[in-house]
Order: sequence, then C-alpha cells, then structure tokens
Amino acid sequence: MICAIHQPQFLPWLGYLHKIACADIFVFLDNVQFKKNEFQNRNKILINGEAKWLTVPVSFNFGDTICRTKLAEKSNWRSKIIRTLEQNYAKAPLFQKYGPEIINIINQECDNLAEFNQATVVWLAKCFNIHSKILVASALPEFSHDPTQRLIDICLHVKADTYLSGAGGHDYLDTAKFQDAHISLEFQNFLHPEYPQCYSKHQNEFVSHLSAVDMLFNCDVSSIDIRKLNGATL
Repeated sequence: MICAIHQPQFLPWLGYLHKIACADIFVFLDNVQFKKNEFQNRNKILINGEAKWLTVPVSFNFGDTICRTKLAEKSNWRSKIIRTLEQNYAKAPLFQKYGPEIINIINQECDNLAEFNQATVVWLAKCFNIHSKILVASALPEFSHDPTQRLIDICLHVKADTYLSGAGGHDYLDTAKFQDAHISLEFQNFLHPEYPQCYSKHQNEFVSHLSAVDMLFNCDVSSIDIRKLNGATL
C-alpha cells in the first residue's frame, strides 16, 4: 500500500494531484508550521496572460501550524478571488461547467486555512477522477516531530509499506530510517504536460506549473488519467 503525505495547498498544481493519484492513501499534513510566501495560501494562474499569484490572505502568529492559521477577516478577499478567476477564465471552454463549483467553495463559511485548502484539493481530485483515500494528520494520533520519523509513523499507522515522496525528498529525507522501518521509499517523477491554454500572453508559448484549475477550465479532464499525463501534449 502506497502512502503520500503533503501540506494542504490552495488550488495546487497538477503535480500535487498526480501525487495523490499515485497513492492508495494521501494524508494532509496540516499540523506542521505554516510557511509564508509558499504555496499554502497562494498559487499561480494566468492573469492578463501571465503567471501571477492568486493569494488567500491569512492571520497567524509565527509558529502557528497550518490547521491553526486563520483566514483573514477582511470581507472582500473572497469576491476579489472570484472576480479574478472570472475575468481571466470566463471564456475558457470549461469555465461555465467548473467555475460555479469553485466559487461555491471559495464562498463557503470557513475561517481555517487548512480546511479551506483541503476543500479545494478534494474538489480538484473529484474533477480529475482521483479516488485515493484522503486523511488529515491532525485527526490522527500525535507522532514524532522529527520530519522523517513523522512520515514513517504515519505510514506505519495507516499500514502502508511504501512512502511516495516528492522529487525534492532526495534533499531532506533520512532514507536509512525508512529502511530500518521496512518501508520502501519511492520518489515522484512528474513531467508537466502541455495542453491548449487560453489567454497565454504569447500564443505559442505554454505556461506550466499553474494551479490545476488552469487545465480544468481549458480541457475536458473527465476521461483523463492524471497518472499517465507525464510529459504528454494534449
């Protein structure tokens, strides 16, 4: 059984969904420290034809975990995000199908960043026909605070015999600990696909590593197996 673990992100990119799809069990690691200026409360979409940040404002104290990070109380940030999506994707082929759904999620009554992000990820997983089991770390028993041992503890708890790491795991994981725990360690190898894309500033230049909503609004993903998208051109 393969387990993958990752912090909950806001409208994540295709590689994040690929990681979920390649695992039997995916765990939102929501009880680790919130990091400003990463992907936990923002992601990129095409804005005026260029890759730019779409950001969810938050309220937090240094050291707060993601699950204790609050959404900002400003009353208009939700409407700004919705307006930005509408202005930049209204004419995309599938926006009329999927736009109302993400708008409903953005407007939901929620003041917690982790829960908000998890809702966007679960929705994207559904849209991309991903059926992996999804758990939340803060709802599990408390495990080691050592970064590698925490991942091992979660794998053991869910009875996984394989841990699927992102490609960057080569740089920080203590691989020997996985061997000692008799857990196989695999590293994700995801090559970003290319697909028809509305509104890119240079029509012949594909813009990659955007939020997965860019592909969702531009392509019919209902019959696509995201695990087979590696390096594909649609």
